[in-house]
Amino acid sequence: MYGYIVRRLLALIPTLLFASLIVFATVRMIPGDVIDMMLSQNDLAADKLSREQLVHALGLDKPMAEQYLIWIAGILKGDFGRSLWQSTPVLELVLQRLPVTFELGIIALAVGLVIALPIGVSTAVWLSEYGKPGWLARAVESGVEIVAGTPTIVLAIFGLLVFTQGALGFLSFTAEGGAVFGRSFFIAGIMMSLIAIPLIVGATREALQSIPAHVREASYALGKDKISTIRRVLLPASRKGIATGTTLGMGRIAGDTAIVILLLGGTATLEPQGTTPVLSTLKGTGSTLTTYVYNNSPAGEGNAPEKAYAAAFVLLVIVILMNFVVDLISRQRSDPWAR
Repeated sequence: MYGYIVRRLLALIPTLLFASLIVFATVRMIPGDVIDMMLSQNDLAADKLSREQLVHALGLDKPMAEQYLIWIAGILKGDFGRSLWQSTPVLELVLQRLPVTFELGIIALAVGLVIALPIGVSTAVWLSEYGKPGWLARAVESGVEIVAGTPTIVLAIFGLLVFTQGALGFLSFTAEGGAVFGRSFFIAGIMMSLIAIPLIVGATREALQSIPAHVREASYALGKDKISTIRRVLLPASRKGIATGTTLGMGRIAGDTAIVILLLGGTATLEPQGTTPVLSTLKGTGSTLTTYVYNNSPAGEGNAPEKAYAAAFVLLVIVILMNFVVDLISRQRSDPWAR
């Protein structure tokens, strides 16, 4: 096991390099020009001379490959560059925001999983062990597949349409004029659970179907009914599959942007609503690493690509580590009944 872990960690090195290349290229291809923004912010004339001087000072006149190698060399030394606006090391700025970002991300992740895990496991158990009436089972399977293939921006717009209704105002807050805000951790968690449910259902069903029929028959022979067999035999034997689906669902939730921007409010800090300790937080707004990357990209309001590089790299490392956990879980013996 230890040898496998070491091999996998070594294999992460080229993966991280490839991921860093994707981050660098993607942020550079996003529409927007940081040079024009800096010239306008500092009331400088956007003439050719000023622009060329600024481009040369930032090293943007060098070939793209050379810029990437300089960036990677700096990361290996612990230097993610300096903020173009605050003249402060980017790593310092990112580390200042990470505690709040992780707090907001964990809250959104927890709300999503609290909803997705029981629904996903229950759906998988019903489809695998009951599946009647047949038309309903087929409809549920189709529904899960449709949700799995629906873009998250569509889910976010649908959630915004539903949760701005007056009857659901208790999930966020209602303004003085009676308008429902429709954005909170509650609402974002509900919609985020939809992108995790198909993964949990698929992994749990596969784990349940891999259990031999004679295991169920042995449980029935000992006098257990179907519900007791599911609760005491099948679900414990499917823990690895459930853990795999849950971890994959966490990765999907952690990497989502559309739902966070539209349904979590996109505020830079946690902004609770009300005075009740836990409920006020869940009815409040916030943001996650994904929105931090977007806001600091050339297309966002911050227009600080050096921050976007660093935050996107951290986010990719988190998602890669989650997939590494899934790989470790799946490496364990998949057939506990084999002898």
